[in-house]
Amino acid sequence: MMRKVNSNADDDAVTMTTTITEGAPSAPAVWLPPAVLTLISTLLALGGDPVERLLRYDRAAVLAGEWWRLLTGNFVHLGGWHLFLNGLSFVLLVFLCPERVSAREWLLRTVVIGTGMSLGLHFFVPSLATYVGLSGLVYGLFALAFVRQTIGGDRLAAACLAFLAARIVWELVIGAPASEEALIGGGVVAESHLYGALAAVLYGAARGAFRRPSAAGSGAAA
Repeated sequence: MMRKVNSNADDDAVTMTTTITEGAPSAPAVWLPPAVLTLISTLLALGGDPVERLLRYDRAAVLAGEWWRLLTGNFVHLGGWHLFLNGLSFVLLVFLCPERVSAREWLLRTVVIGTGMSLGLHFFVPSLATYVGLSGLVYGLFALAFVRQTIGGDRLAAACLAFLAARIVWELVIGAPASEEALIGGGVVAESHLYGALAAVLYGAARGAFRRPSAAGSGAAA
């Protein structure tokens, strides 16, 4: 059966399987999506505790039908330092994994990974009452990029992926440093990093992001 490489789905797959070195960290298009996400979180932070309570992931509220919290909880934070550190994570993401992807693709990643992470917390960490922050989404975005690049033969990405996995395991087993928790003003929910990464891997697999560039761009029949 012939596979057309000029379809929208295949164009997305080709775009998602390009190497991270094809993007330039200095390109405005690479910085814009992370900047928008950080700006949204910054504006919400100006609303203070009332906005945080309205939008945070709250297990009891979700069970009562306030399902939007599965997504919006990603965009509110414990305080300024919490938001600042997540913003720095986006800066690191751009430098390590600069990509030129469409606004639609960024929106899909944000919604699917962010919501998927919260669903993981909801179903597998029932003892967790509330959660806020972008870190689960950020871990997912790192995982999506590093897995894709590792499959493509990028050794630096493989090392980064190993470090990411080791950090998640460390946080789950040992816990986050007390100094980090004191700085952000609350406990680090390591499970959010795990489920963010898993949601990203499932998303990437469903979107064909992990196919090698040569295979994705081929017009061969099967």
